[in-house]
Amino acid sequence: MAVVVLAVLLCISCWVSLYSILCGLNGSRSYEWNCRLVTLAHGILAVCITGYIGYVDGPWPFTYPEGPVMLAHHTMSILGILLTLWLGESGIESCAVLFGSEITNPLLQARWFLKQTGRYGTRLGDVVDVLFVLLFVLMRVFVGGTMLYCELISPRPRFFIKCGGVAMYALSWVFMVDIVRFARRKSRSWRRPKPDQLETVAANGHEGKKE
Repeated sequence: MAVVVLAVLLCISCWVSLYSILCGLNGSRSYEWNCRLVTLAHGILAVCITGYIGYVDGPWPFTYPEGPVMLAHHTMSILGILLTLWLGESGIESCAVLFGSEITNPLLQARWFLKQTGRYGTRLGDVVDVLFVLLFVLMRVFVGGTMLYCELISPRPRFFIKCGGVAMYALSWVFMVDIVRFARRKSRSWRRPKPDQLETVAANGHEGKKE
């Protein structure tokens, strides 16, 4: 986990350094000009890396496709971004949706790393799961619902932008069903006695006591 944090900090430092260098070299240009140069470089790098991972290094993405709900979520996200770029409007709404959709992603990745290192069954794994559920409910249901209401009553966003917002919020509730099921399973596992607790009970009862 420490390696991941250091890698993220290193990447941030590199992008900030690149922006500072560009501001020094292009002093006659605006800050937005240099910021967009960094964004351009970031986009090209992201396309190259993800393209290599997805289509060269593998596995081939269409060999093991995502589930229908996750596929719909990613498809609508991509279409929403493309539509926003094409129209040149509703960029704030798109950024807010992406923020709400991806804010729980670090916790999902932390959960995966904990499983791979055999530490998911520890208290740290429980903390990650609790934070994930709470953050998902807060951002996807409450904050997302408030944003959707504001978007629907506003006359500025176009009709199909509003339809996209409704679709994304509906998908959040589909995910919410899985989250509730997961939370119920997790709570039942917490109520079950741990293996070490069972051994303690057996030892106190003088059954199966081991030296």
